[in-house]
Amino acid sequence: MDASSTPARGFGRAAALALAVALAATACTSGGGGSADSATRSEPPRQGAIDINAKSPDQLRDGGEVRFPLYQWITQWNPFQVDGRYGDAVEIMRELEPNLFTTDETGTFKPVTDYLLEAKVTSTSPQVVTYKLNPKAKWSDGKPLGYLDFKADWEASNGRKDGYNIADSSGYELISAVEQGADANEVKVTFSEPYADWQNLFRPLVPAAGIGTADDFNKGWIDRIPVTAGALKVGTMDKTAQTITLVPDPAWWGTKPKADRITFRVMSQSATTQAFLNNEIDFAAAGTATAYAQLKDAKDAVIRSASPWDEVHLSFGGGGALADQKVRQALGKALDRSALIKIANNGVPVEFKPLGNHIFMPNQTGYQDNSGEWAKFDLAAARKALDEAGWKEAGSGQPRTKDGQSLTLHFVINESTPQAQIDLATAAQAMWLAAGVKVELDKVPANDFFTKYVNQGKFDIASWRNTDSFPLSASLTNFRLPQGDNVFGNYSKLGTPEIDGLLKKAAGTIDPVEAAKLYNQADARIWELGHTVELYQRPTVVVARKGLANYGAFGLAGVDYAKVGWEK
Repeated sequence: MDASSTPARGFGRAAALALAVALAATACTSGGGGSADSATRSEPPRQGAIDINAKSPDQLRDGGEVRFPLYQWITQWNPFQVDGRYGDAVEIMRELEPNLFTTDETGTFKPVTDYLLEAKVTSTSPQVVTYKLNPKAKWSDGKPLGYLDFKADWEASNGRKDGYNIADSSGYELISAVEQGADANEVKVTFSEPYADWQNLFRPLVPAAGIGTADDFNKGWIDRIPVTAGALKVGTMDKTAQTITLVPDPAWWGTKPKADRITFRVMSQSATTQAFLNNEIDFAAAGTATAYAQLKDAKDAVIRSASPWDEVHLSFGGGGALADQKVRQALGKALDRSALIKIANNGVPVEFKPLGNHIFMPNQTGYQDNSGEWAKFDLAAARKALDEAGWKEAGSGQPRTKDGQSLTLHFVINESTPQAQIDLATAAQAMWLAAGVKVELDKVPANDFFTKYVNQGKFDIASWRNTDSFPLSASLTNFRLPQGDNVFGNYSKLGTPEIDGLLKKAAGTIDPVEAAKLYNQADARIWELGHTVELYQRPTVVVARKGLANYGAFGLAGVDYAKVGWEK
């Protein structure tokens, strides 16, 4: 959970748009085991780091409640729908619906045997993936999981059905057939082209019964979850109290959860620190200087940290003056990223390092810095680019002009954004003004930030976090060209056929070394496009109540709320 991410959680960036201009570490970033109780470090944790106080079920006590913050009320619960990609929603849905694969601390996919006994590529020409389902797995309406659910998810998400407002067709658009295999527990999925990241599809699996029509798909999951199939189910969903509780499902066929209930309560990110200190929640972000200073020595508190797929960036819109690539490039060159990162990093116990890639994190194999001249602070070059774009100097401290218009842009900011990020935005504002670009900071309500502004592309500049954007093919949704009104996850609406082609070719390249080359070529073009200025990989820094087990800072691993509980 993150008050500063995007809908893009391992679901692709899709899932993690967890919220807001972001600085907070998140309850929805994945976590692991280990110890980071002394949080002072000069280097971010290495790949594979996971800090969740991992415990086996016999080490946990029966019962109890675990209380988490939620940074916005979740309205759309369908994770395949364009408005259902908020990171917290996807993470919770992977607990309530079949999450066929999870990831370990290295980001490697592992089948979840409660649903999936085996899944493998059984043919390469064409590519066929055969899934063997756990025969015990059933939906809450009593129906067994089967090929019709896979088929419905594919047909809803492949972009060919009118009226289905999908979040991302990546992978699904390459499927040519979904059929029953040798028996009712076997599913065969055939691809028209090779697709390397097939394990990221059907995560979670959504029941056919819930998405049969466009109306069901778009509206049937608003403020409700009609069918589930998990160790947990919804106990209460109280919009007035802004509270959601998950409780054990007695029909669950796997290992029973230990906690009696898991409660999520909506609150602003800034409120979580005091809520933790008041013993109202058991987990909070500690990734800002203010929060860390107050939480590091709190009673019954443990600081945990790891390096997830989590990035903070500045996105540019594609309208008005920003329709000109030279103007967008000038905005990137006018920024002193190192100075901005120091502002965000001030007082936080792990180092925020500059991020030079939109697709790979520094702790992922294949990472390289492709930012080149586009993220190099060069005020003279920024001014020259604006000159070439026809925007004339108007004097010190004044915005440039062109055809009688001033170069004034709007930076949309979530009103619950942490002060460190406000300071960062203010510093960026001053840097842009030095180049002759006036930027006004427009604060908007937290619940409107994505739904009314980012998702609709109503911004010149905005900042949020993308989290858990892996496997690599998940990056396509953030940078692909829109199709009609469907922008996928590319809220800037900026793209090129070349970028689309490189990302799609990479997604179909089975050899990871060759795929990485293609992804890096695409990334270099994304930098040149002036789409997004990456700032830094955001280490997770969180505080957990002492004794809380199997939750914390997950790094590249997946969350399993059913294992969360209290030590004996």
